[in-house]
Amino acid sequence: MATANKATKKSSATGSSSAKKAASKTPAGRKATAKKATKKSSAKKAAAKKSPAKKSASGRKYDPSVGKRVEREMHEMHQGKLKSGRSGKKVTNPKQAIAIALAEKRREGAKVPPNPNTKK
Repeated sequence: MATANKATKKSSATGSSSAKKAASKTPAGRKATAKKATKKSSAKKAAAKKSPAKKSASGRKYDPSVGKRVEREMHEMHQGKLKSGRSGKKVTNPKQAIAIALAEKRREGAKVPPNPNTKK
């Protein structure tokens, strides 16, 4: 009789614990995926809200005269008249022409963001 009780206790103990584990996994798994889905959607909303806050107080990042200077430098580059500073070589890259225009406007004191490539 003692061996029969031990066998039933073992089977009932293992059976009930596996039933509890199975029951606990299913709802928790569903809840976790539901929470993740809500977090992703709220993260997208938060990212969308942050982008307008990056604008400066006056609303413009560059002075309007900067665009005219860039146009002039690009025109010179296409004509082959634009030269780089130290070496005096012809500028053939449009990005370099824009960089030259921005640097000149910074020296004049126009509203232009600081150069991210310069070391402090």
